[in-house]
Amino acid sequence: MKHIFIIIIALISSFGFAQKTESPYLEVLTPNAVIPLKSTNVDVKISGNIAHIHIAQTYQNKGNIPIEAKYIFPLSTQAAVHKMQMTIGDRTINAKIYEKQEAQRVYDKALKAGKRAAKLDQHRPNVFQMNVGNIMQNDEVTIDIYYTELLVPTAGTYEFVFPTVVGPRFTGENTSGEKTFNQPYTKKGVADTFDFDLNVQINSGIPIADVSSNTHKIKVQYPNTRIAEISLREENKNPSNRDFILKYNMRGNEIQAGLLLYEDKGEQFFAYMMEPPKASANLKTTAKEYLFIVDVSGSMNGYPMEVSKKLLRNLLVNLPETDHYNILLFAGGSIVLSDKPLACTKENIQKGINFLTNERGGGGTQLIKALKRAYQLPRMDAKSARSMVVITDGYVSVERQAFELIEKNLGQANVFTFGIGSSVNRYLLEGMAKVSNSESFIATEMSEANAVAEKFRNYIKSPLLTQIRIKAEGFDVYDVTPSSIPDVFASRPILIFGKYRGEATGTLTITGQSGNGVFQKEFKVADGMLSKDNEALRYLWARKKIERLDDYKRRFNDNTKQQVIELGLKYNLVTQYTSFVAVDNEVVNNSGNRKVVKQPLPMPKNVNNSAVGAAASVKGKTVIKKKKRTVKTANEKATTWFKENYTEFIKKYLKKYDGIRVEIGENGEILKVEILVNGTWIMNEVVLEQLNLMIAKEVFTIGKGVTITIKN
Repeated sequence: MKHIFIIIIALISSFGFAQKTESPYLEVLTPNAVIPLKSTNVDVKISGNIAHIHIAQTYQNKGNIPIEAKYIFPLSTQAAVHKMQMTIGDRTINAKIYEKQEAQRVYDKALKAGKRAAKLDQHRPNVFQMNVGNIMQNDEVTIDIYYTELLVPTAGTYEFVFPTVVGPRFTGENTSGEKTFNQPYTKKGVADTFDFDLNVQINSGIPIADVSSNTHKIKVQYPNTRIAEISLREENKNPSNRDFILKYNMRGNEIQAGLLLYEDKGEQFFAYMMEPPKASANLKTTAKEYLFIVDVSGSMNGYPMEVSKKLLRNLLVNLPETDHYNILLFAGGSIVLSDKPLACTKENIQKGINFLTNERGGGGTQLIKALKRAYQLPRMDAKSARSMVVITDGYVSVERQAFELIEKNLGQANVFTFGIGSSVNRYLLEGMAKVSNSESFIATEMSEANAVAEKFRNYIKSPLLTQIRIKAEGFDVYDVTPSSIPDVFASRPILIFGKYRGEATGTLTITGQSGNGVFQKEFKVADGMLSKDNEALRYLWARKKIERLDDYKRRFNDNTKQQVIELGLKYNLVTQYTSFVAVDNEVVNNSGNRKVVKQPLPMPKNVNNSAVGAAASVKGKTVIKKKKRTVKTANEKATTWFKENYTEFIKKYLKKYDGIRVEIGENGEILKVEILVNGTWIMNEVVLEQLNLMIAKEVFTIGKGVTITIKN
């Protein structure tokens, strides 16, 4: 034990930890690595305001033993996932929706019986997991996923976003023991491990204009003025390491407002979108106070930090001198520019710019701690209205804790969010703003910082419409969401979902207060579009209701959970509590034994390796042909084997803890890991999981277990 202790201490370098995640890198160039995901193909059809998305994921097994593939991937926060199929050869199996625990039971039973099966779970509204089991040697299994979402234009511009990669998450503030984000990542700059292609067709009743993408190089064709066909150009490098964002306008910046109707199986659904009034040019501005909360953690290191600096500078230099501001930088801890808000004079603005200039980014992302400190900071005066502006990539796993904290402090501040990066956590960013009845903004590139800052300034000038009410006369509506409509800013339409009884007649009337006085707009229900093509409304209505019940609240009871389950089962939707399972009847693996392989995720574009806490030398779980070696004694074997395989990993943890104790099974499996903190040994599941994800160069064979203790 003394020898291994000396070797490990001698090898300790100056390498520091960044994000405390559970996500090690995967060296995908490892010989004989099994990479299960062969390709992802996305087909998008946008009709009016509704997008229909079909994703085809093809899995393969190039190894020589059966595998179970696990893949974490993102979808839109607004996605209503309503269908899944599994195809093997010429057989296609339709998945069934189950309550989550029952789905797991059905899936496990199928795998144990030697059948191929696939299961789709939701971990967050924007984070999903696909499990595909009993993929045999040379098998190819295709999983088709179908979802819909409604596109809501802002200032006349439509935006379709297809998320491609779940960025690494800091889990240090998450006390639930969740292992969702314990995934392998490729190093920055490593080529995608699977093929990715995407095609979009826009079919509009209004001529289409200005189709563009700042994230990918695209080819656009127009069969006619109302149809646009978009595809990816071949020169796109690693297209799956960043979100695909498509923007387009209608001729004259019109929006496709109006009433959509759908009737099916005794239920009737509607969706109403209304363009808000124009902003008044005569509104008086009042002095405001801003607290900028800037993420300077490891995942923001490099390019994202430079975008943040440019964004913050653009926000600051255009504030009037009557406004006040302060800056809080946060990572593992936090620091504040001033002990009280500063007037936005030229001198004070320069102080803020200098404060951020030398920041490089590093450490974990203690968001909850930063928000708590922000709420405690003194105001400009007792009556001032404060807006907190959070600038981050959102790579944390404490979304619900953040929503709850903001909800508890709604009277203290509005919370705006700025997402910085190519694949930000939109659930966190959108949710924090939604709970606060504010808005979220995204800057994926340096070139967008100016436009995004200008968009924010236009947003905060004043609301376009307040005290909004909806009234239905002669139109029997119920289950309407949202139940109350928040103030409308930034030329974003009013959007209402609901159900109705009887005939589609009567009127819908929207009233409110605008800068020009009382606003009122009436719509005749008979002018709405009733069509079988509007089937997506039943899924979108149910998804909106689930959002209200579950997405942005933490304090929900069993009754709410049961409502979500019932909605998921009735409308065939994947939710936090319901999952899709597809089972093939053919028995292909009589033993039921299989190797679990986690699909490596690409490091998001412009994100440095410091976003992941483990060292770049850590290997992910891959299939490697191992050689056996004989060692005379247990201690010699354990010491030599452990030193050769894990020293470079353990030495870094000795910088953080007083000691580490590792229990090794007779077959080389790491059974238990304990850390020494203030004289007490504490079990650590994170280190245990990371060690077991590493691949040993040799098989450990000794016939009994061994415990190794390493102390500083």
